[in-house]
Amino acid sequence: MPKKRLLSGIRPTGSLHIGHYLGVLRNWAKLQNEHECFYFIADWHTLTTKYKDTNELQGDILEVAKDILAGGIDPNKSTLYVQSAIPEVAELHLLLSMVTYQNWIHRDPTLKDMVRMLAEDEEKAKEEVTYGLLGYVVLQTSDILGVLGELVPVGKDQVAHLELSRDIARRFNFIYKTDLFPEPKALLTETPSVPGIDGRKMSKSYENDIKLVDSEEATSKKVLQMITDPKKIKRTDAGEPKDCQVAYKHYEIFADKKILDIVQDECKGAKIGCVDCKKRLSGIMNNYFCEIRKKRTAFKNDKDILEILDAGNKRARQVVRYTLEKVRDVMKLRTWG
Repeated sequence: MPKKRLLSGIRPTGSLHIGHYLGVLRNWAKLQNEHECFYFIADWHTLTTKYKDTNELQGDILEVAKDILAGGIDPNKSTLYVQSAIPEVAELHLLLSMVTYQNWIHRDPTLKDMVRMLAEDEEKAKEEVTYGLLGYVVLQTSDILGVLGELVPVGKDQVAHLELSRDIARRFNFIYKTDLFPEPKALLTETPSVPGIDGRKMSKSYENDIKLVDSEEATSKKVLQMITDPKKIKRTDAGEPKDCQVAYKHYEIFADKKILDIVQDECKGAKIGCVDCKKRLSGIMNNYFCEIRKKRTAFKNDKDILEILDAGNKRARQVVRYTLEKVRDVMKLRTWG
């Protein structure tokens, strides 16, 4: 049975944290053994909301690439590339925008989510919407259809985001009487909820994350800041693991059943203090990410990363160029020059 073509991307907004690994990279590494995978670093998508400050963008692309490779992506199995290295995607975005109804864009949940990132005040956020952000979902569709992607790994809350891409593909095929574009299907993936050290969603912007690049010492320091059961004030107070919204949640992610049983017994029986409990947790987490961090530090210089990206860029561009030629042909657009 031939492998299906799969596409997924990640925005380069800084070094990735452990939530990215558990929710994205770990799944990518598994999928590359099952499908023909195209994974890209979405720098154009980053510009839709962070266009005012691009000073760190190139450095962020390299850092994210290191995290992706250390997280298990094999460039011999997957095509890893940078979105802006494929100018054909931009032309495809333009052409697909011609067949995309305006009201489709305005009702799309992707745009609504992106607008919320701009400002807390809803009216102010609307004023910040640029033409580029408005076309975010069409660009996203171009990423998928450019490689003739059949599968897109998403969580349950993102299924609706993909529906517009299916609508655009279907409409293009209908107008031009072709079967060029597949209607990309959602590949549902389990995404564990990973809280930040303060209990909110783990995020770089909240400064509550634990990064893949963090040292063992930095990780241990952050783990010691994790919120625990608020009723367990003194060491001799009995606690309740289910009320330990951060530290115990990480135990559930990284520890085996034997350790979880021990934590339950020690916490409820007031046999251990929260500080000692979190010290043990940091040891478990550092052991979990030890090999990934070793792989990351094995990259001696940026040249190694750039060579890998260059090879992926060439492969991806070849594929998208083929798609664009087909699109121009069915739209009766002449190739000049």
